Amino acid sequence: MELAIYIPAFVALFVVIDPIGLAPLFVALTQGMTPRQRRIIALRSSLVGLGVLTLFGVAGEAVLAFLGISMPAFRMAGGILLFLTALDMLFERRAQRRQGQADKAEADHRDDPSVFPLAIPLIAGPGAIATMILLTGQEGGDFTHVLLVHLVMVAVLAVVLALFLLSTPLERVLGPTGINVVTRLLGMLLAALSVQFVIDGMRDLQVI
Repeated sequence: MELAIYIPAFVALFVVIDPIGLAPLFVALTQGMTPRQRRIIALRSSLVGLGVLTLFGVAGEAVLAFLGISMPAFRMAGGILLFLTALDMLFERRAQRRQGQADKAEADHRDDPSVFPLAIPLIAGPGAIATMILLTGQEGGDFTHVLLVHLVMVAVLAVVLALFLLSTPLERVLGPTGINVVTRLLGMLLAALSVQFVIDGMRDLQVI
């Protein structure tokens, strides 16, 4: 099996989850906490996100089959969803929405933001869930392929965890301008990948 095909899978999940964009939100949600508390929240949110994405990566196709949704149709719908996410990244709407979710969590006086909003919906949001179902549905759902996609997902979440633990110095190094530049570059990559998903779905349906 050609391992090079998993590089786009890593890029897709990395762009959708956006670890760099999550780091400043992690800082805001854990403001005033001790380093130990931050480490615990970073680990717990990453593990919860891992569990949710694994669930949909393993059982997502079964859910689609139960609902009578074909994989090509879901691939096209997922591509459109990812394209809308890319537009949000390019025009800053995604950051504003995420900040609104973070503000809501703070307004609710939640002591532990690890499950909401960090794990769900910031890490394991609709885009990440759709991407996992799309990626595991490729190669005919072969077990080895599904396993490798999950290993790619674990690698992305390892980056998330690392950036959570390094979020304070990272935010100082990049600054608002650096984060905006990186977000827009990732948005362009995601837009191209989402179009490819739509094309693949149309090809599977023999539309093109």
